[in-house]
Amino acid sequence: MAEVKFDDIDAINALASDEFGEWGESIEVTQQMINDFAELTGDRQWIHIDVERSLKESPFGGPVAHGFLTLSLMPKLATFPVKLTGNGSAVNYGAEGLRFLSPVPAGAKVHARSRLVKAEAKPKGTLITTEAEIAAEGSDRPALLYKMQVLYTPPR
Repeated sequence: MAEVKFDDIDAINALASDEFGEWGESIEVTQQMINDFAELTGDRQWIHIDVERSLKESPFGGPVAHGFLTLSLMPKLATFPVKLTGNGSAVNYGAEGLRFLSPVPAGAKVHARSRLVKAEAKPKGTLITTEAEIAAEGSDRPALLYKMQVLYTPPR
């Protein structure tokens, strides 16, 4: 993995790619995780938490994880294509895009991979845009694509 100073915009952009990196480690999305997420967020839709009903009636053939649960696993799953050095902090800045493309069935193992999209100089630091893909193992479609933006700031 390349190491680049967080404010070397040209060097960071030279590492940008249309290709995703390698898949990271997997974690299982359990029914208990789904139930806990439903309680935390108040999203208790039956396709997530009613196992018997979703086995009979869901278009997905059983209970599925909330899209935002899958997204919330990003910090645990994320791989980053470059190591940035010399910064003071890294702050979640927002998203350039988010698409939920396929369901994550309860019990599926998910993993992620990413690519560097671009770096931009901002008054308070360097804005890095990466794109991450989370997928259930064995699925031919990603569960989600997320263009994430993080602002890297200088040390105080």
